[in-house]
Amino acid sequence: MTIPDLLHRALHDPGPRPLPDAVARLLRTLDAPPRLAAHLRLVHEVAYELTDWLARQQPTLQLDREAVLFGAATHDVGKTAHVCELSGPGSAHEKTGQELLLAHGVAPHLARFAATHAAWTLPDVGLEDLLVSLADKIWKNKRVTELEDLVVRRLAEASGRTVWEEFLEFDDALTAVGEGAEERLAFQAAYPV
Repeated sequence: MTIPDLLHRALHDPGPRPLPDAVARLLRTLDAPPRLAAHLRLVHEVAYELTDWLARQQPTLQLDREAVLFGAATHDVGKTAHVCELSGPGSAHEKTGQELLLAHGVAPHLARFAATHAAWTLPDVGLEDLLVSLADKIWKNKRVTELEDLVVRRLAEASGRTVWEEFLEFDDALTAVGEGAEERLAFQAAYPV
């Protein structure tokens, strides 16, 4: 099977919800590795679950859900240029990803997620950025206390509830999402780098 065929499968095989059409077109244009497309679908799916949960829990929360979903669907697009970072450490894909998105006409407020998904401690990072970062961790059931605490604090500020109350509900939601990690890891592993 050719790489374009494998990419098509990674974008369309049954499993996680499909990526937005514009993102799928961009990945085809960039000759994205199939594993990257599968990963982006998984993180996008988890971001969808998280934003859906938040909409039910805090219906008045000011949140740009579409930005979170787009950010999750494109956060690692820079790995099309830094393929070695698909199977090893590295951060060169972050700046490159933002530049690629901008070069392909993506608005700066959406392209930023490629650069911010690993920089959640910066002072100007918003809740949307934190949720993309969180989706990129929790899809494989990786719990990052510092990141989760930042999200919980933002949720408590928005709701007026205590941090502890927000933590209890949010922790339950993350635990539920994390339970699907083995299936998600198997889906991603089915596609080559």
